Amino acid sequence: MDLTYADYLHVEELLALQKPRSDPAEHDELLFIVVHQAYELWFKLLLHELDKVKADFVAGRTYPAIGTFKRARTIMKVAVEQVDIVETLTPMSFNSFRDRLDKASGFQSSQFREMEFLLGYKRAEMLEHQKPGTASYDQLVKRLNEPSVVDAFYTYLGHHGVAIPEHLAARDRTQPTLPDEAVEEGILRLYKSQPDLEILFELMTDFDEGLQEWRYRHIKLVERTIGSKRGTGGSLGVEFLKRSLFHPVFPDLWAIRHRL
Repeated sequence: MDLTYADYLHVEELLALQKPRSDPAEHDELLFIVVHQAYELWFKLLLHELDKVKADFVAGRTYPAIGTFKRARTIMKVAVEQVDIVETLTPMSFNSFRDRLDKASGFQSSQFREMEFLLGYKRAEMLEHQKPGTASYDQLVKRLNEPSVVDAFYTYLGHHGVAIPEHLAARDRTQPTLPDEAVEEGILRLYKSQPDLEILFELMTDFDEGLQEWRYRHIKLVERTIGSKRGTGGSLGVEFLKRSLFHPVFPDLWAIRHRL
C-alpha cells in the first residue's frame, strides 16, 4: 500500500491525543490542550535546531548557523503569536475547567527547561519540579552538565581570533552564563570587521529578543487570566515568571549595543 499523508504524519494517533478531563466537556478546554501540545512540538523543534547551532559553532560553520538562527527566530515569532489564541480564553472560561488540571502546570514543561539549559540559562533548582527517574529528568540533568550554546559560541569566537579567558573556558558548566568584558571586546571587533558575522550576531540578538518577548507575553497572559493567584500545581504564578523576564541568553551581544 502506498504511503499516505495521514500515515506519514500519524494523523489518526495525533488527533486522538486531545483528551479533555471536564465532564460534561467544557467547550474551551480543547483549545487549551491543543495550544499547549503545539507549544511542546515547537519546543521539540527548537531543541533540534539549537543542537545543530551548537555543532555549527564548534565546527566554525558561519552560514549554516545563520540559516538555523533565522529559522529559530521565526519559530519564536509563531510561539508568541500563539499567545493571541490563548488570550481568547476569558478568566471565567479558564476557571470552568482549571480545577481539572489538578497539579499539572506549564511550569513543569521539561522541554522548556531543557531549552533554557541548552541556551545557558542554567538553574539546578529547576530539577526539583521534575520527576526523578524519568527520561525527561535524566535529559535535563544531561543538559545541565553539558556545554551550552553559549559555550559553543565561545569556541566559535575562538575560531575567529577572539581570546576566550581561561575562567570561561574552564568554568563550571552547571552555572548560568554571565557577561564578560573580554568576550564583548572580541565581538565588537568582529562586528566592525566582518559583515557576515554581523548578520549572525544580529540574528542571535533577534532570537534572544523573541524569547524575551515570549516570556513577557506569557506573563501577561497568566496575569490577565489568574491575576495574583498561585499557578496550577502550586507554582508561584506571575511573581515567579517575572524573575526571568528580560534575562538575555546572549548578554554579551546586548552589552555592546551602545558602542556599535
